[in-house]
Amino acid sequence: MKHSAGILLFRCAEAGVEVLLGHMGGPFWARKDAGAWSMPKGEYEPDEEPVAAARREFTEELGLPVPAGDLVELGTVRQSGGKTVTAWALAGDLDPAAVVPGTFELEWPPRSGRVREFPEVDRVAWFPLSEAAEKIVGGQRAFLDRLAGLA
Repeated sequence: MKHSAGILLFRCAEAGVEVLLGHMGGPFWARKDAGAWSMPKGEYEPDEEPVAAARREFTEELGLPVPAGDLVELGTVRQSGGKTVTAWALAGDLDPAAVVPGTFELEWPPRSGRVREFPEVDRVAWFPLSEAAEKIVGGQRAFLDRLAGLA
């Protein structure tokens, strides 16, 4: 079973709590919007601490350091594909325009023999919780609910 860990960055705005989400990069997600956004997260091996992986993945995906502050555990969910995701909430702010996303390689088009490089995230934006619930991958919606319960 695969395990991922991530950080759900949030801030308090006039309209309420907003969360930072990244639109997943690569050709599969290019024309999708609803259900195609995620908190910065990634897989880790059994010998790595989940919180360390969450910090590492935040920096790898966004190209920025994790903002200072105390992480608040949001628990774990099991996504429909079987992957287990552990998340932490962090109050902080960053400018989406400052993001320099990491990249990954993928054979594209499939079975073409051509390997291309794609950004981990192709857009990053702040969303109020209600809008974030429409944008985020279904398996991560529970983290939004848990964050709302903390406020």
